[in-house]
Amino acid sequence: MTNHVVLYEPLMPANTGNIARTCAGTNTVLDLIEPLGFSLDDKHMKRAGLDYWKNVDLHRHESLAAFMKTLGPKDELYLISKFSEKSVYDQTYTAPDKNYYFLFGKETTGLPETFMREHYQQNIRIPMSNKIRAFNLANSVVMVLFEALRQQGFPGMETSHHYPVDKLKD
Repeated sequence: MTNHVVLYEPLMPANTGNIARTCAGTNTVLDLIEPLGFSLDDKHMKRAGLDYWKNVDLHRHESLAAFMKTLGPKDELYLISKFSEKSVYDQTYTAPDKNYYFLFGKETTGLPETFMREHYQQNIRIPMSNKIRAFNLANSVVMVLFEALRQQGFPGMETSHHYPVDKLKD
Protein backbone atom coordinates (compact mmCIF):
# COMPACT_ATOMS: atom_id res chain seq x y z
CA MET A 1 0.00 0.00 0.00
CA THR A 2 1.35 3.38 -1.01
CA ASN A 3 -0.13 6.84 -0.53
CA HIS A 4 0.30 9.56 -3.12
CA VAL A 5 -0.43 13.26 -2.83
CA VAL A 6 -1.12 14.60 -6.30
CA LEU A 7 -1.05 18.35 -6.98
CA TYR A 8 -2.73 19.59 -10.14
CA GLU A 9 -0.89 22.59 -11.57
CA PRO A 10 0.21 24.04 -8.21
CA LEU A 11 0.86 27.77 -8.24
CA MET A 12 2.45 28.66 -4.91
CA PRO A 13 5.96 27.44 -4.19
CA ALA A 14 5.57 27.74 -0.41
CA ASN A 15 2.52 25.42 -0.44
CA THR A 16 4.33 22.85 -2.57
CA GLY A 17 7.44 23.06 -0.39
CA ASN A 18 5.38 22.50 2.75
CA ILE A 19 3.57 19.59 1.12
CA ALA A 20 6.89 18.08 0.03
CA ARG A 21 8.08 18.24 3.62
CA THR A 22 4.86 16.51 4.76
CA CYS A 23 5.39 13.81 2.12
CA ALA A 24 8.97 13.25 3.26
CA GLY A 25 7.83 12.95 6.87
CA THR A 26 5.08 10.44 6.05
CA ASN A 27 6.75 8.29 3.36
CA THR A 28 4.19 9.58 0.86
CA VAL A 29 4.86 9.94 -2.87
CA LEU A 30 4.42 13.46 -4.27
CA ASP A 31 3.05 13.67 -7.81
CA LEU A 32 3.13 17.07 -9.54
CA ILE A 33 0.98 17.66 -12.61
CA GLU A 34 2.39 20.35 -14.90
CA PRO A 35 2.45 23.13 -15.73
CA LEU A 36 3.76 24.34 -12.40
CA GLY A 37 3.37 27.99 -11.45
CA PHE A 38 7.03 28.14 -10.40
CA SER A 39 10.39 26.52 -10.93
CA LEU A 40 11.33 23.59 -8.72
CA ASP A 41 14.46 25.61 -8.01
CA ASP A 42 12.39 28.46 -6.51
CA LYS A 43 14.02 29.66 -3.28
CA HIS A 44 10.66 29.98 -1.49
CA MET A 45 9.76 26.38 -2.29
CA LYS A 46 13.17 25.13 -1.21
CA ARG A 47 12.93 27.15 2.00
CA ALA A 48 9.51 25.68 2.79
CA GLY A 49 10.76 22.14 2.09
CA LEU A 50 14.05 22.82 3.85
CA ASP A 51 16.62 20.11 3.38
CA TYR A 52 13.95 17.41 3.09
CA TRP A 53 13.70 17.47 -0.71
CA LYS A 54 16.25 14.65 -0.98
CA ASN A 55 13.78 12.46 0.95
CA VAL A 56 10.80 13.15 -1.32
CA ASP A 57 9.75 10.49 -3.82
CA LEU A 58 8.80 13.02 -6.52
CA HIS A 59 7.01 12.14 -9.77
CA ARG A 60 6.27 14.75 -12.45
CA HIS A 61 3.54 14.43 -15.07
CA GLU A 62 3.26 16.62 -18.14
CA SER A 63 -0.55 16.83 -17.93
CA LEU A 64 -3.62 15.51 -16.13
CA ALA A 65 -4.20 13.08 -18.99
CA ALA A 66 -0.60 11.80 -18.71
CA PHE A 67 -1.05 11.31 -14.96
CA MET A 68 -4.31 9.40 -15.44
CA LYS A 69 -2.54 6.99 -17.82
CA THR A 70 -0.19 5.97 -14.99
CA LEU A 71 -3.04 4.63 -12.83
CA GLY A 72 -3.60 0.90 -12.77
CA PRO A 73 -6.24 -1.49 -11.43
CA LYS A 74 -4.73 -1.45 -7.91
CA ASP A 75 -4.79 2.33 -7.74
CA GLU A 76 -7.62 4.16 -6.03
CA LEU A 77 -8.04 7.83 -6.94
CA TYR A 78 -9.81 10.41 -4.78
CA LEU A 79 -10.46 13.96 -5.95
CA ILE A 80 -10.56 16.46 -3.12
CA SER A 81 -13.44 18.84 -3.84
CA LYS A 82 -15.73 21.02 -1.78
CA PHE A 83 -18.53 20.01 -4.16
CA SER A 84 -18.67 16.39 -3.02
CA GLU A 85 -21.38 14.88 -0.86
CA LYS A 86 -18.92 12.33 0.62
CA SER A 87 -16.55 13.29 3.41
CA VAL A 88 -12.90 12.28 3.51
CA TYR A 89 -13.71 10.81 6.94
CA ASP A 90 -16.41 8.49 5.57
CA GLN A 91 -14.03 6.58 3.29
CA THR A 92 -11.80 3.59 3.99
CA TYR A 93 -8.14 3.65 2.92
CA THR A 94 -6.93 0.33 4.29
CA ALA A 95 -6.93 -2.23 1.47
CA PRO A 96 -3.40 -3.69 1.59
CA ASP A 97 -3.32 -4.29 -2.17
CA LYS A 98 -4.29 -0.71 -3.11
CA ASN A 99 -2.35 2.46 -3.75
CA TYR A 100 -4.20 5.62 -2.70
CA TYR A 101 -3.96 8.77 -4.78
CA PHE A 102 -5.32 12.01 -3.32
CA LEU A 103 -5.67 14.61 -6.09
CA PHE A 104 -5.80 18.28 -5.08
CA GLY A 105 -6.59 21.15 -7.44
CA LYS A 106 -4.66 24.33 -7.98
CA GLU A 107 -4.94 27.02 -5.33
CA THR A 108 -7.03 29.44 -7.38
CA THR A 109 -9.46 27.31 -9.38
CA GLY A 110 -9.28 23.76 -8.03
CA LEU A 111 -9.68 20.84 -10.42
CA PRO A 112 -11.28 21.20 -13.86
CA GLU A 113 -15.07 20.98 -13.51
CA THR A 114 -15.47 18.57 -16.42
CA PHE A 115 -12.89 16.23 -14.88
CA MET A 116 -14.67 16.33 -11.50
CA ARG A 117 -18.00 15.55 -13.18
CA GLU A 118 -16.47 12.62 -15.09
CA HIS A 119 -15.12 11.22 -11.80
CA TYR A 120 -17.95 12.29 -9.51
CA GLN A 121 -17.98 9.05 -7.49
CA GLN A 122 -14.33 9.62 -6.59
CA ASN A 123 -14.91 13.13 -5.19
CA ILE A 124 -14.52 13.59 -1.43
CA ARG A 125 -14.58 16.74 0.67
CA ILE A 126 -13.16 18.10 3.89
CA PRO A 127 -15.99 19.30 6.14
CA MET A 128 -15.92 23.08 6.71
CA SER A 129 -18.22 25.97 7.50
CA ASN A 130 -19.62 28.24 4.83
CA LYS A 131 -17.57 31.17 6.16
CA ILE A 132 -14.63 30.44 3.84
CA ARG A 133 -14.21 29.30 0.20
CA ALA A 134 -11.56 26.69 0.97
CA PHE A 135 -8.79 25.69 3.32
CA ASN A 136 -5.15 26.35 2.47
CA LEU A 137 -3.81 23.67 0.13
CA ALA A 138 -0.99 22.51 2.41
CA ASN A 139 -3.39 22.27 5.36
CA SER A 140 -5.89 20.33 3.24
CA VAL A 141 -3.23 17.83 2.25
CA VAL A 142 -2.36 17.24 5.91
CA MET A 143 -6.01 16.71 6.89
CA VAL A 144 -6.68 14.18 4.14
CA LEU A 145 -3.34 12.39 4.30
CA PHE A 146 -3.36 11.96 8.06
CA GLU A 147 -6.86 10.49 8.00
CA ALA A 148 -5.61 7.84 5.55
CA LEU A 149 -2.44 7.27 7.59
CA ARG A 150 -4.45 7.02 10.83
CA GLN A 151 -6.64 4.32 9.30
CA GLN A 152 -3.55 2.51 8.03
CA GLY A 153 -1.84 2.58 11.44
CA PHE A 154 0.82 5.11 10.39
CA PRO A 155 2.94 2.63 8.39
CA GLY A 156 6.67 3.20 8.63
CA MET A 157 6.19 6.16 10.96
CA GLU A 158 7.28 6.70 14.54
CA THR A 159 4.12 7.22 16.57
CA SER A 160 5.73 7.65 19.98
CA HIS A 161 7.85 10.55 21.16
CA HIS A 162 11.30 11.05 19.64
CA TYR A 163 12.90 12.60 22.70
CA PRO A 164 13.13 11.18 26.19
CA VAL A 165 10.23 12.45 28.26
CA ASP A 166 12.63 13.38 31.09
CA LYS A 167 14.08 16.13 28.86
CA LEU A 168 10.69 17.86 29.08
CA LYS A 169 10.74 17.85 32.88
CA ASP A 170 12.48 20.43 35.04
